[in-house]
Amino acid sequence: MLILTACSTDDENVGAGQFATKPVAPKEDDDPMAPRITSTVRYAESKMTAYNFEYPSTDPYGNPVMLSGAITIGDEVKPRQRARGLMLYNHFTVFRADECPSRGELTAQKIIVGSGLITVSADYYGFGATEDKLQAYCMSRQNAQASVDALLAAKKLLPKMGYLWNDDVLFNIGYSEGGQTTMGVVRLIDEKYPDLHLTYSIAGGGSYDIPETYRQFIRAEISGMPSTVVHVLLTYNEYFNLGIPRDRLFIEPVLSNIDDWFISMKHTRVEIDEELIGSLDIDKFVTPEIQDLNSELSQRILEKLDTDNLCKGWTPRQDERILLVHHKADITVPVGNANNLYYFLSTEQGMKNVDLNMKDWGSMRGLSAHDTGAVYFMLGAVNKVCLTLSILPWFNPFDIDI
Repeated sequence: MLILTACSTDDENVGAGQFATKPVAPKEDDDPMAPRITSTVRYAESKMTAYNFEYPSTDPYGNPVMLSGAITIGDEVKPRQRARGLMLYNHFTVFRADECPSRGELTAQKIIVGSGLITVSADYYGFGATEDKLQAYCMSRQNAQASVDALLAAKKLLPKMGYLWNDDVLFNIGYSEGGQTTMGVVRLIDEKYPDLHLTYSIAGGGSYDIPETYRQFIRAEISGMPSTVVHVLLTYNEYFNLGIPRDRLFIEPVLSNIDDWFISMKHTRVEIDEELIGSLDIDKFVTPEIQDLNSELSQRILEKLDTDNLCKGWTPRQDERILLVHHKADITVPVGNANNLYYFLSTEQGMKNVDLNMKDWGSMRGLSAHDTGAVYFMLGAVNKVCLTLSILPWFNPFDIDI
């Protein structure tokens, strides 16, 4: 079995982890809502340059806001020579402020180097330019809008930077929260952007049916990543104006530490789960009222979660090409999400170009099923991109029975 990893942050290279150029402030006569490059970071070891940028979008309430993200370009892509196309990469769950693309978390983007694609990645609301705000965690409509707006802004900025690309090639990929965002992008483009066409959307481990995810956590009485359950409750309570007091949602020690563990953005997801919460059992961090699916409180929350359900209420284009990837043993994002979305797309919508790859991949170096699935997802995504572009044969992890 082939295993690839890409964890380098180019720490030994000049400029890694630091801006190689200072942010450029707009002139007084500039449009303050115009997209702009804010800094450039060179990753010499990875043969890649990141262009951090800000661009106009909306906050979770629909108000105008400047968001941030990163455009990454491998050295094989030269100015004034046409790149193979664009890739919209939607990042997975992160909680610490410096884990977003514009702050240098570009592991997946480094894997894409050599493909001839230019990659565009949004930070999402609550990171980068808006890191003083509560992140819009697992809000697929908000995060999809942030990603599409980042794409549109990048398409304005790149020609000014001297870059050209094949506009007929646009990949859309992501895992976990990024998988949910990826399918949110498909829905958003189908609903609002008729001139945008996706070459391939590859989504892995995503919470597509988020109300059913809530139900499954309660029924199983366990979550593979407790921090994600807590943050979903925080996010939907805030941005859907539910006004639920925290002591009706959480118990100690989570209750007294929400601001430090989550709002401060000082901790990684692993730190929160393993060191701070320290238990996978839901009765160790949420109230009995939350654990009761029939309670008035749970019903209110489920109603709001259902407004962001990707498994209902929209009509995809019939020519969309979609690959869904999920680990059968995943207890972080239950596999029912992939089943429900596949059923909705292939049966209710009659789509022919939708593939579902679910396997019980073995654990990898102590990783959870969700994290193991991420490795196979990324290898499979690179394989699918390479085959689509006809640029090289590639190892396909989906062909291996484990």
